[in-house]
Order: sequence, then structure tokens, then C-alpha cells
Amino acid sequence: MITDINQLDLSKRYTYADYLTWRFDETIELIRGKIYRMSPAPTGSHQEISGNIHGLIWTHLLDKRCKVFSAPYDVRLPLPPDMQTKAKIDTVVQPDICVICDLNKLDERGCLGAPDWIIEILSKASSKKDLNEKFDLYQHAGVKEYWIVHPYEGTILVYHMDEAQQYKLVRQRPFVRGENPSSLVFPDFQLDTNRVFPEVNPWL
Repeated sequence: MITDINQLDLSKRYTYADYLTWRFDETIELIRGKIYRMSPAPTGSHQEISGNIHGLIWTHLLDKRCKVFSAPYDVRLPLPPDMQTKAKIDTVVQPDICVICDLNKLDERGCLGAPDWIIEILSKASSKKDLNEKFDLYQHAGVKEYWIVHPYEGTILVYHMDEAQQYKLVRQRPFVRGENPSSLVFPDFQLDTNRVFPEVNPWL
């Protein structure tokens, strides 16, 4: 049994079956078999913004057949039909927020397949991964929309998947406080950024 991440060879590639055997305290993600260490405990700003977004989405979903989850929550990707066994899954991520409408993808271990909507909140430690590796991963897996939140700048980049299965920015300029982006999955939902980003950030 692996009880310390230092027992692992971080240059090797692993599977979800390996991931299930690890018993160390450190939280990691597995992207195409490669281990990525998660950033330390989220900052106060990160936690407040995540909670605000989760609460607004949760309220909107009360009468809908969709569910919203916040990290830590395992999402296993990608999963084409011929890769439906845990031994062959090589990607397990923990998005800050994800929305799943196909409830058949849910089990006791998390989500098996692509969520409809993922939101990542940047940190100094995660920015490169969220803007590059996860961007490519979520696009390849078929996540319909991907939002990237910058907590300190108070901005949101909104990507929707087009007919060619490629992410396109809704607009080149990010959304800022007072501008409310709409969801592709829920066209009747707009995220109230005034309730997401505090007017005065107490964490700065």
C-alpha cells in the first residue's frame, strides 16, 4: 500500500486502478497517467468565490435534473465506450465546480465521464495546468463549456464548445464584476458577478 507520495515514481504513468490504492494525505490529479500535485489549501478568496458560484448554480438547479459538485470530487476522463473499466482509466481530475446533467454518469466514487460544465478558479500553483493541460483535456473529453475564474482580477473567461468540438471564447474580453455571463447548458441562467466577486476583497 502506498502511504506517501514520495514512494511513487512521478516520472511514470499510472491508472485509476493505481489511484484507488493510494492512501496518502496529499491530494493529486491524474492527467493522462501523469501525476499532478494539487496546490496547498485554497486561499480565503478562492474558497469564498467557489462557494458563491456553487450556491448560485445550486439554487438555479433546484427544479432541474442536473447536479452541481465542488472539489474535492473525482471526475474520471476521458471515457470512450471501449474504456469503461477502472484499469484503463488514466485521468482523474478534481474541478473546482462541475455540473452533470446525465445522472447515469454518477456513482459513489464521483463522475464517470464528461460533465456538461466545468469551472476552474485559478491559483498561482494551478494557473498553467488550468489554462493548458485541463483546457485540452476538457475539450477532448467533450465538456460543453469551460469557465476560468481569476479570483484576484475578478474576471471570468467563458468558453463554449462549437460544432467542430473546439472551444471558442464567447468574447475576447473577459467578463468583469457587473457583467453577467450566460451558460450554454442553461441559457436561462446568468451568473451574477456582483454576488461572486466582493466589491471590496478582504483577502487582498
